[in-house]
Formats: sequence, structure tokens, C-alpha cells
Amino acid sequence: MTAVARLRETVADLHAELVRYGLVVWTAGNVSARVPGTELMVIKPSGVSYDDLRADAMIVCDLDGVVVEGDLAPSSDTAAHAYVYRHRPDVGGVVHTHSTYATAWAARGEPIPCVLTAQADEFGGEIPVGPFALIGGDDIGRGIVATLAGHRSPAVLMRNHGVFTIGSDARAAVKAAVMCEDVARTVHLARLLGEPVPMTDEHVGALHDRYQNVYGQPGTPGQP
Repeated sequence: MTAVARLRETVADLHAELVRYGLVVWTAGNVSARVPGTELMVIKPSGVSYDDLRADAMIVCDLDGVVVEGDLAPSSDTAAHAYVYRHRPDVGGVVHTHSTYATAWAARGEPIPCVLTAQADEFGGEIPVGPFALIGGDDIGRGIVATLAGHRSPAVLMRNHGVFTIGSDARAAVKAAVMCEDVARTVHLARLLGEPVPMTDEHVGALHDRYQNVYGQPGTPGQP
């Protein structure tokens, strides 16, 4: 199989993970993946049921968001994904969800403070908030890139919108989306009980370094 064909299967399968973890409803949300060694990406089509997201339904676009291969219109967030890939060569996957708890933080325009070891592990600090931007152009992508500059977090809460996550590949970006919702829910519940206990920057940094460089099996740090 070609790299594009393999990624179409991978991206189609990863959309099922968004459903499995309850991160999306109806046809909202999307996963994309950069085709290694090319100026191409694979992304879901716009407005298509998750039940119908087979590999042959995935759309191949260039990194300007122009369709190269596929019979359907690409996701309405294609320009945002393309902007991220053009400006972050380290990113191999981008995910967008409207997961309930994380999106509630986005609606408040409030970053999620780092008060959990699991958050320190995956995000290396708070999960930041990006600016409001209209859907359809690359303004969302600009907000993602600008907000995550200088942050260790692979997730950003775009104000009044939802969650965008990045990763070295699409699977890593999906994992970040899953963990973001889990953290958002737990910190929300903690605040209902009282004020969460803060963690020191030193402890957050040590936890993040251990998880990213030691945890897991050799060759796959940070992957449970």
C-alpha cells in the first residue's frame, strides 16, 4: 500500500476513537494526518456520518487545503489544519473536537490549570486558551500556532469553539484529545468541591520529563 492509502485507513479508523471516547456528536470534529515526506495531508470529509467514514471517503489535500484526491468536500476546518502543518513541521497529526468538559472551559475562555499529575505528564502545564476565530479560513490555524508557541501542551482550547490537539502523528493527537477531556472533567469536578491544590513548576517539569522520556516501553516513551 502507498503511504497515502495507509494514512486514509489510519485516519478513518481514528475517527472511530473519537466516537468511542465520547468526544464528538453527529458529524462534528475531525482528524487529519500529514503524509510523511510530502506536502499532503489526509482529512475527513465535511458533514459525513461517522458510520460512513471509510478509508475511501477520506480526502487528500495539499498543505494549502486544495483537494488532490477524493470525491467529497473536505472538512470545514481544512484550512486550519493546513496552516498548522505549514507552520509546524514537527506536527504529523491534528484533531478537533467539541468534547463537553473541555469545550465548557473554552466557552469560559479559561485555561485549565495544571493540578493533576496526569496533566503534567501529557501537557507539561496548563492547557491554554486560544482566541476566538471564525470557521472556514486559516484564522483558527493561526490562533493554534500562536497560542501553542512556547507551551509544552499539545492541546489548545479555542475560545467559544472547542479543542484542537496536535501530535507527532494522528494517533498522538487523538490521545491528546482524549486526555484533554479527561483532565477537563476531573479539574471541573475538583473545583466543585473546592479550590484545587496547585503544583509547583518544578514538580510539573519533572513529571513531564519522566513521562515523555522514561515512561513506557523502550522506543515508545509516553505511550501506555
